[in-house]
Amino acid sequence: MARLHDIVIDCARPAATARFWAAALDDHAVAPYDGAELARLRAQGIDDPEDDPTVLVEPRVRGPRLWCQLVPEPKRGKNRLHLDLTSPAPETELDRLTTLGATVLARHDDHWFLADPEGNEFCLFPAPS
Repeated sequence: MARLHDIVIDCARPAATARFWAAALDDHAVAPYDGAELARLRAQGIDDPEDDPTVLVEPRVRGPRLWCQLVPEPKRGKNRLHLDLTSPAPETELDRLTTLGATVLARHDDHWFLADPEGNEFCLFPAPS
């Protein structure tokens, strides 16, 4: 039986997108670059982790990993798949996410529809009571 392992986010700037999602999700962090990872990048001709074409955002405890992956084409149209976030204080969280670079696209009866700095859509819901 298959299990969810990773969620991949196509983007033009993987390092910046990874930092956004690591900051947006308090239980995730950008994976550190150790000597082996820096050597892997150098073997590909990449001297700066900021230019890494695939940046990993790992859960601190459990959950899927996020891979921010460089793609050459721009985003077109609405995502066919998106992340839903919850917060016990959604109005405060909305302010925090927009400060990080998210854009509010719409307000619905029970949630907000947003986009990350690359235009990838996601939703913010109040946490279930």
